[in-house]
Amino acid sequence: MTYAKPEALVSTEWLAEHLSAPDLRVVDATWFMKSSGRNAREDYQAAHIPGAVFFDIDDIADTASPLPHMLPPPEKFSSKVRRLGLGNGNRIVVYDNNGGLAAARVWWMFRVFGHKDVSVLDGGFAKWLAEGRPSEDLPPMPRDRHFMSRVNTFLIRDVEQMKANLDSRREQVIDARSAGRFAGTEQEPRPTAKTGHIPGSVNLPYGDLLNADKTFRSAPELAARFAQAGIDMGKPVTATCGSGVTACILALGLHLLGHEQVAVYDGSWSEWGSRDDTPVEQG
Repeated sequence: MTYAKPEALVSTEWLAEHLSAPDLRVVDATWFMKSSGRNAREDYQAAHIPGAVFFDIDDIADTASPLPHMLPPPEKFSSKVRRLGLGNGNRIVVYDNNGGLAAARVWWMFRVFGHKDVSVLDGGFAKWLAEGRPSEDLPPMPRDRHFMSRVNTFLIRDVEQMKANLDSRREQVIDARSAGRFAGTEQEPRPTAKTGHIPGSVNLPYGDLLNADKTFRSAPELAARFAQAGIDMGKPVTATCGSGVTACILALGLHLLGHEQVAVYDGSWSEWGSRDDTPVEQG
């Protein structure tokens, strides 16, 4: 069994061979929780893959929302990525320096806004550096490129859709948070009024999809983990997490296996756990 959609990942070897291709653009999507004490932009400025531009998920976001890094309006996304030199004709490869957390989010964002030619660097910057591949601290000088957003609403779910699904159960809901956060026995990293999980959802911590070097597990291993979580690959799935970031790792894993109906609940627990009208389960 091999990946049904292997083009969603590229290896460090592939990227090294194609780094100078004229239509290729590399994106550093490194992001850290505030509690980490690390600054992603400073990390990028210190070292990045040659030519990579920095994509800040907290800036290319709906900054008017009280929720963290929610999807921006399409015109804002287009404007921001144009300035990064990312256009509709580019092959985009996204990586990060934090175990793939935000690379999958940015992969999903480009697909939401209609750009399908986007891949994640398997193993990210850590694997790239471990193999002795080049890095630089020079800021790139991108030229503006035309980017036209075409929003794919099938890839996104909002809180009203998630509430409606409580009754219809049309979509399976899978939660990427840790088992303790899912059960409500661990505190959330962001303060929310409630702990636990969306009723009827199942748990699959995002780290279970990754090897020790943060590359994705093989297709048979991914399939086994989704099966163990109780996911029926013939039915629609919505992924959720704490703030819509690691849910995208589950979405990428399902995409690699060829699942065609996978959405991400953008607000995730930051929204669901903070509202008065959203039921929760614990345990």
